[in-house]
Amino acid sequence: MGDYDRMFEDLFEGHGLSFRSYAVVDEEFPASIEDCDGWLITGSKHGAYEPHAWIPPLEQFIRDVYADGRPMVGICFGHQIIAQALGGRVEKYSKGWAVGRHDYIIDGQTIALNAWHQDQVTRLPEGATVIGQNEFCDNAALIYDNRILTVQPHPEHTAEFVGRLAESRGRGLVPDELLDAAIAQLDQPTQEQTIAGRMAAFLKRGA
Repeated sequence: MGDYDRMFEDLFEGHGLSFRSYAVVDEEFPASIEDCDGWLITGSKHGAYEPHAWIPPLEQFIRDVYADGRPMVGICFGHQIIAQALGGRVEKYSKGWAVGRHDYIIDGQTIALNAWHQDQVTRLPEGATVIGQNEFCDNAALIYDNRILTVQPHPEHTAEFVGRLAESRGRGLVPDELLDAAIAQLDQPTQEQTIAGRMAAFLKRGA
């Protein structure tokens, strides 16, 4: 169904953004933070705390963008690695996985979004303000001095994608009862465009 770069292009379709992609997992990094007007860090199968060679330079890139002030958005792994790079902590959550449709309170509004994560931001870095949470995830959406906006759930994950992910990769990894509950809710609406609109407007500050 396409890699994350394609998923985000689909999510932001109609918002007037153009994209360049960098496979940092393959140690492909931008030459400069000025290569783009704003930055987006996607999800990943890797943990922010894992000892990969590309993690430290990615963290330094995040700190450089933050210092520069151009906008950055992070989703799931992006949400976590940004928090870690700026002094927070990311861990495997003791209560396990969140998969499928979940309700979040973001800026006082209830928004349903799809999730797929076991790791969470468990300690906030200095400068981060919580703007979204639910009972399972205290730090589900963060903003940093109006420079960086991050969310733990996956607005780019469609119901179809969640269903295929549950069956193709979830079994044996995620408890069956969580996968079955997620599949049972695939026909329920989500509000990913609410978050997409906010993220697009946030990124356009750099244009």
